[in-house]
Amino acid sequence: MTALADLDHTHDPALRSWVASANAPDTDFPIQNLPLGMFRPAGATGSFRPGTAIGDQVLDLIAASELGALSESLGAVLRTCEGLGLNSLMAMGPALRRQLRHELVAALNADAGPKQSTLLTPALTPMAEAEMTLPCRIGDYTDFYAGIHHATAVGKLFRPDNPLLPNYKWVPIGYHGRVSSIGVSGQTFRRPVGQTKAPDAEMPGVGPIKRLDYELEVGALVGTGNAQGHPIAIGEAEQHLFGLVLLNDWSARDIQAWEYQPLGPFLSKSFATTLSPWVITMEALAPFRRPFTRPEGDPQPLPYLDGQANRERGAIGITLEVHLQTRAMRDEGVAPAKLMQSEFADAYWTVAQMLTHHASNGCNLQPGDLFGSGTMSGPAADQGGSLLELTQGGKQPITLPNGEQRVFLQDGDSVALVGRCEAPGRRTIGFGPCIGTVLPAVG
Repeated sequence: MTALADLDHTHDPALRSWVASANAPDTDFPIQNLPLGMFRPAGATGSFRPGTAIGDQVLDLIAASELGALSESLGAVLRTCEGLGLNSLMAMGPALRRQLRHELVAALNADAGPKQSTLLTPALTPMAEAEMTLPCRIGDYTDFYAGIHHATAVGKLFRPDNPLLPNYKWVPIGYHGRVSSIGVSGQTFRRPVGQTKAPDAEMPGVGPIKRLDYELEVGALVGTGNAQGHPIAIGEAEQHLFGLVLLNDWSARDIQAWEYQPLGPFLSKSFATTLSPWVITMEALAPFRRPFTRPEGDPQPLPYLDGQANRERGAIGITLEVHLQTRAMRDEGVAPAKLMQSEFADAYWTVAQMLTHHASNGCNLQPGDLFGSGTMSGPAADQGGSLLELTQGGKQPITLPNGEQRVFLQDGDSVALVGRCEAPGRRTIGFGPCIGTVLPAVG
């Protein structure tokens, strides 16, 4: 059994679709991508249904099945997703997911001709007229700390002589997050109120937090789970992964600084998390795999976290960016400002290693469980994946194109995460929007 998704005809960069917008060079969703999500027409009150993004359109997968473009075995599973999320499809494993990808390419590629176009056009909804929701029911959420450049930069702010703790290069660090406050792109949330303590204050106080931040992360969704007490070997880990999303782990830095010792993040992280709505499947990511390597002199992973496939193709190349638009910029028609760019392949641990370590103690993972990668910063000072890094802990404001400055987020600010996968000789694919907006605190 192969441990990672293989390249096949669905990755052919020459493939084109009869959906014309899917052939545009700047689309996130060419026919080589075919991400999965849950949608309904905007303004509708019916159930959310499984769909795939193709160019600037959303194809209703249940409708496609009913029209005869997908096999009955797939249609039966897709119908169980209506109103509930993709969990039942996730639980079926990679073979059925590959079948769905192959059947979609057969139905949507330009060679299918006018017959398929005529058949399936009624099943298309313009993306601008679609409402998205979370792609699945998320039972559990674990946030890892695999961005070594972020861990080092933040560590230097608090421990200049010893930024990384001794366990960092040996074990994937993580904590359990809050599921109920996870929202999909377009999420708005209130500035949290919490208990904080200034370094020179005699006692803590309670009020709207002042050091609100974003964190640029990649999320991984579990497909098939494992029985309690049965670990998952590194060579089988990716068989249990469904796909990736973008993830903004909003953070209240002043609450975090006061509460995190000795048990780690709690209310500083639980008020909001934003996901991109489209899941980029592990199959779509196959052309963008890279070798997983460690810097010379760093310890190699322990045997249970090490395997040939993970070494050869465990890393995934995703170019990541953060864009910020203030309320004044929106009012003036000024486009969001790009704040930074980094690379997901720089992660210190692969998604397979995160999953294997998570299950190594017998923890039973379930379809729809979510992993966060941790903040994905780059090695340079201007590649910080959070304002905490870009402003050196709030000491160096950043200036936006309209002259406004930021050390941390203000009410009305919108943050957009961007992810694109590129490789020589391959069709570029993207993740679509992951946008969240800060509203004033209650009261």
